[in-house]
Amino acid sequence: MKLLIVDDSLVIRRSIERMIKPDFFKSIHSAQNGAIALKLFKSSPFDIVTMDITMPEMDGLTCIESMIRLRPSIRILVITALADKGTAVEAVKRGAQGFLLKPFTNDAMSEALNDLLEDV
Repeated sequence: MKLLIVDDSLVIRRSIERMIKPDFFKSIHSAQNGAIALKLFKSSPFDIVTMDITMPEMDGLTCIESMIRLRPSIRILVITALADKGTAVEAVKRGAQGFLLKPFTNDAMSEALNDLLEDV
């Protein structure tokens, strides 16, 4: 399986990478905004994407919508500091399958990814 981590914070991207079981994903890539993520997504068949919402150049909601249009079967986990219910609802409307609030624990990340992978 291939993972794409999308977040404008290098600290968050590295934190997610450290929490991921290295033997589970064949490769892990990262992008600091939606525009870069979409370019990577078009050139490589990722199985799972973790997506921040608030980023420069292209926000996460727009990126989710574009990815879903390109490949409806992609599994997307939104990871954001935006704790309002409206953001979660909007992310799911656009195609995300999971939602995790920052800051997150290793256990919360594992649980969110496991939930996402149940249907794969």
